[in-house]
Amino acid sequence: MCLLLSVKVFEHLHVHIFNIGDEMMRVIIAEKPSVAKNIADALKISKRGDGYLEGEDYLITWAFGHLLELFDAKDYDEKMKSWRLEYFPFIPPKFEYKIKENKLKKATDAGAKKQLKCIKELINRKDVESVISACDYDREGQIIADIIFAYLKVKKPIYRLLLNEWTEKEVIKGIEAIVPNKQLKPLQDAGISRQQADWLIGINLTSVATVKYGGKGELLNVGRVLLPTLKMIYDRDIEIENFKQEPYYKLAAKFTKDALMYEGFYTEDKKDKFEDKTYLKDIKAKIEGKDAAITKKEVTEKTEYPQSLFNLSALQGYITSKYEGFTSDKVLATAQSLYEKKYITYPRTASSVLDESLIDKAKSVLYTLKKGLPFENEIKFTVSKKVFNSSKVESHSAIIPTYIIPKNLTPQEEKVYLAIRNRFIAQFMPPAKIEETVLETTVHDTDYIFVTKGKIQKELGYKKIEMEQTKDVILPNVDKGLNVTARESNLTEHKTKPPAPYTEKTLLRAMETCGKQFKEDQKEEQKEDTDLMEAILSGFSIGTPATRAETIKKLNATQYTMMQKKNIRCTPKGRYIIETLPVKELMDLEYTGRLEKTLQDIEKGSVLKEEFLQHIKTFICNAVSDIKAQKATVLKSMNTQSNMPLTSDKTKREKKPQETKIERESLGKCPVCGSDIVEGTKGFGCMGYKNGCKFVIWKESQELQKYGKRVTKGLIKSLLKKGEAAIKNAASEEDDQVNLLVKYFKDENEKGYHLVITKQDITT
Repeated sequence: MCLLLSVKVFEHLHVHIFNIGDEMMRVIIAEKPSVAKNIADALKISKRGDGYLEGEDYLITWAFGHLLELFDAKDYDEKMKSWRLEYFPFIPPKFEYKIKENKLKKATDAGAKKQLKCIKELINRKDVESVISACDYDREGQIIADIIFAYLKVKKPIYRLLLNEWTEKEVIKGIEAIVPNKQLKPLQDAGISRQQADWLIGINLTSVATVKYGGKGELLNVGRVLLPTLKMIYDRDIEIENFKQEPYYKLAAKFTKDALMYEGFYTEDKKDKFEDKTYLKDIKAKIEGKDAAITKKEVTEKTEYPQSLFNLSALQGYITSKYEGFTSDKVLATAQSLYEKKYITYPRTASSVLDESLIDKAKSVLYTLKKGLPFENEIKFTVSKKVFNSSKVESHSAIIPTYIIPKNLTPQEEKVYLAIRNRFIAQFMPPAKIEETVLETTVHDTDYIFVTKGKIQKELGYKKIEMEQTKDVILPNVDKGLNVTARESNLTEHKTKPPAPYTEKTLLRAMETCGKQFKEDQKEEQKEDTDLMEAILSGFSIGTPATRAETIKKLNATQYTMMQKKNIRCTPKGRYIIETLPVKELMDLEYTGRLEKTLQDIEKGSVLKEEFLQHIKTFICNAVSDIKAQKATVLKSMNTQSNMPLTSDKTKREKKPQETKIERESLGKCPVCGSDIVEGTKGFGCMGYKNGCKFVIWKESQELQKYGKRVTKGLIKSLLKKGEAAIKNAASEEDDQVNLLVKYFKDENEKGYHLVITKQDITT
């Protein structure tokens, strides 16, 4: 039997007075065993019990993240085991909690139950006077402990340990400065609001969408953060799909004098790309072999400063784009491990600057880390607004190293740690300096100007820390007025490129800034663009630093998106839910941004939890009503298409009650046995398989993925009819645009047929 918990119980957590007796024991509850060990080490506690550590003044125990979770709908009402449209919207009169469930065993998690019992027994000991929550200092960490306290009906005083790192110095300092837990009531309200809102949206809209559109066995997940993120990917893919390539042309010429030679591009009104090929042909004919002179030479020294300190999204983007094998959720897990090992500060932060109260600490850390570096004497501590700015810190400062030098890091931990360490040290090194040179060469008796650009790295500065070199384009030592001759002019054709698909790096950035779609009245027109953008976007985001990586992971797991190398693409299943679901607010970046902003306002105490949840409940009722009123449609053969990348096929079929058989479209005749070829879950195969025919072409084609393309029904039809298929305007890392000729051949093991890709000239 599950113990029940009303959220009203939370109210009793905030009536205690800050008064800890010196003779009594105190129970400290950490979020994880590793953090409990860090606290114990700082307090010199080593005596172990079953689920806790015991010292003279403190009993230290831990959770395993969330030990408790919200009831499922069926826990409130048995009939909710069956999803029926008439049962929704479902809004419980009060939210209840239970010990978390082991999803694999579909039973109460035995470990969570045992640890909860341990926590209860420790708190109820007669020699324990008070309790200290030492969970992470964020909204999720706050409610992990608070839900436990409410569930156990804790009557003893409760306090809060607020730390940004788990080094010994910080733990001791933090314990000396604990605060009454009631001071964190707004943070708790924000956490509870987020939890209940996501439950209401997930339970109601996922259930109703699945029943209405999903068909047999097809789950359609709907979430507050999931859908707007998917919508951004969908929009980008549609933009790419609808992009019309246009040709443009450039004219280059080589200018010589004796042994000297350099190249310039014809430039007019500061542009060197032209739509009119004939226009450039005429110029080309007029300049061949003509004399010219350098009419302008500009040399500019530019200063480059290091990028800002890492917040979580920037760290994830940096690591996933630089190293193979990393995903954003893996970067977060690695950073969390470094944090729990006391090597870095709290990683789940949105800030890229440090609070000004950390000046002395940062100085101490810098002097510890720079010892022994080959450029140690160039690292000098300074205080600047770029690094220290309390007004731009949201809850937690940027990620920086601690004074503890790591030992025995895994290869993944080393990459993440060095990125954080190097970015921190770079803030206190000289800037880099680059010298840029621009030449203008004018052909005699014309106004034809050719521009040549070059640059030289003059000083590495902070780039020394990673030995980052700028690619130098070195020009010959020439002066204004030098006479030269135009030689070997070359007219080249190029193609405009579509927008790039999202990668984890660019998607995280878009989520962080809510796609830069949110607009607000500009009150101070004189503000600089950067400050205005920060003001507009402050607080408006999709998800939080802690949840964005998990959202991207879930999009792939639900088969709404798929990875093509580092690109994230929308699948037909993802496209279908975006195009079909009538609840457009969940796909509106402004609406989603306002929800996240409201949660932050609750955290700051400027918005009431009850107001936010009432809005969510009203939204749920309206959304469910809209879905019910919509004509029921199901994407044809959705189960067989969910692994495919984006397609422009918008074919849908009416949902038929109790439909048990789906007619499969014949795409052509099998070249082996003559039976029909149809689409299956993972490939296009022969209906003669019952008679032993093994013909199949798999959907997952690494050969085509290199060019951002896929195996489609249209391609299969052409292969079966003609023995080959043409794909126009494909893109690759080596070529701007290529046409492809696709054929197939049988592999040696007779497990399927491989595609053979031949590149053709773009004009073919």
